[in-house]
Amino acid sequence: MRLVLASTSRYRRELLERLRLPFDVARPDTDETPLAGEAPAALAARLAEAKAAAVARLAPGAWVLGSDQVAELDGAPLGKPGGREAAIAQLAAMSGRTIAFHTGVCLVRDGPAGNGAAPLSAADITRVRFRRLERAEIARYVDAEQPFDCAGSFKSEGLGIALFDGIESDDPTALVGLPLIATARLLRQAGFALP
Repeated sequence: MRLVLASTSRYRRELLERLRLPFDVARPDTDETPLAGEAPAALAARLAEAKAAAVARLAPGAWVLGSDQVAELDGAPLGKPGGREAAIAQLAAMSGRTIAFHTGVCLVRDGPAGNGAAPLSAADITRVRFRRLERAEIARYVDAEQPFDCAGSFKSEGLGIALFDGIESDDPTALVGLPLIATARLLRQAGFALP
């Protein structure tokens, strides 16, 4: 069976490689704009499925894995900062607070006539307790790691771990962007051989 990762994120690619299944990578052409009033958890789930479905239309018969992560601050989605000042502002806003990170995962297979299998999906929520952060240490962190492509402006698998008081999660890989426990479960449901 062919597996395609609907993401060009190096973080998701590196995580999926841990499962030791061969897979291809494709860029999903998906509008990631939140819908009016859309909750962060719903946004993550919708985008995970939309990414997988967009690539599945181009790869009939293949199983396509999509994933999306949305940070939630005061009930609203918090996206990737894109630059230094936005990253500093995000981290300052999260200082001393607990932030929820919603990760949606979806596995889709489209048949030759568009009559593929029903999507398989899962969701993860990880709560991160940030230390009280001084602006100078936020700036040092941002300059050192440049987490501009990461929701929430940090890399928990790197130096960003020093920003936290704690992490509450059922899956330690979820915060990096692909919850492997849920992903492995979905892949087994689809018929992939995993330990």
